[in-house]
Amino acid sequence: MPSHLALVTGATGLLGSHIAERLVKRGDRVRALTRLDSKTGFLERLGVEIVRGDLTNPLDCRKALEGVDLVFHSAAKVGDWGTWPEFQRGCLDATETLAKAATQAKVERFLHISSTSAYGHPVEGGLPIDESAPLGVNLWPVWDYYTISKVECERILGRLADESGLRLSIIRPSWLYGERDRTTMPRLISRIRKRGIPLIGKGDNPLSAVYAGNVADAALLAADDPGSVGEAYNVTHQGPITQREYFELLAELCQGFSPRRKHRYRLVFGVALALEAQGKLFGRK
Repeated sequence: MPSHLALVTGATGLLGSHIAERLVKRGDRVRALTRLDSKTGFLERLGVEIVRGDLTNPLDCRKALEGVDLVFHSAAKVGDWGTWPEFQRGCLDATETLAKAATQAKVERFLHISSTSAYGHPVEGGLPIDESAPLGVNLWPVWDYYTISKVECERILGRLADESGLRLSIIRPSWLYGERDRTTMPRLISRIRKRGIPLIGKGDNPLSAVYAGNVADAALLAADDPGSVGEAYNVTHQGPITQREYFELLAELCQGFSPRRKHRYRLVFGVALALEAQGKLFGRK
């Protein structure tokens, strides 16, 4: 397979770093568009070319796309907390600016990282969701900024693909874990080592947890496959696992405490909802 020049956004994050790592391993040249203050030591050790800039700046995007064949767009504002202007800029504006620049640069493929969150809140206990399911079901207008941003990014890209012929593929991963996770896993491991994590509900609910490296593999497969143009793929797990099994395995691996306590789901949901409402009302982070 001939070597490509691939641009990876979000390359300092969990999934983006795995995509960059796998591209380098297979012999591609890799460029990363990062913020001015991003820590890029891992990428530099891989031999990734670093371009500093802003995804909402068309000039920065055009500069980063010079000579690029493949785009892996994994940068986004991640998480359930923040104002809509933050999600608008970090997701919608960034995605549209990069995609328009990629169209002008005539890149061969544009691989966008979305999320299974884009499906919204389907009815509990329904059938497993596949790629034919509608996006944005039962959204909460004030609480679901992350989900709304994922839905809108896909709509923006779909429109650009129809209008300009952008050769687009979409990957929708679920909950990611793996090396270089700076958000979820460090907190979990710290809690498990100190006193363990309580189960929410009975603990027998299935989790859609997927290793970031496997999602990176899927992204490369989709970007290489001509038949994947115009397609979206859910990438969600390596096999069935429950909440209890997941935390027990994690406790064993990090030499911590297995789950010993349980909290009622509705009680936890109610308390969390009240705390989040209080935070939004008073502008607390």
